[in-house]
Amino acid sequence: KDPSGSPSAASIKIEKEVANAFVKRHKRSSLYLEYYKSPMEQMHERCENYPPCDYLSDQIGFSMAYNRFFG
Repeated sequence: KDPSGSPSAASIKIEKEVANAFVKRHKRSSLYLEYYKSPMEQMHERCENYPPCDYLSDQIGFSMAYNRFFG
């Protein structure tokens, strides 16, 4: 115990089962959905990362610019 009489953080110990009761883990499926990108979003990123496609998409539209460079 600390000199003040309260227990210190290092002296508090609980069993693993008790700790798991209030510490919740994320399920893998929910993590997968956070990192999943739709095919359309992947296409937009691909075009944005290629300057000629990005510039042309501002002029004639995304779908036509994407098809010209990657289609």
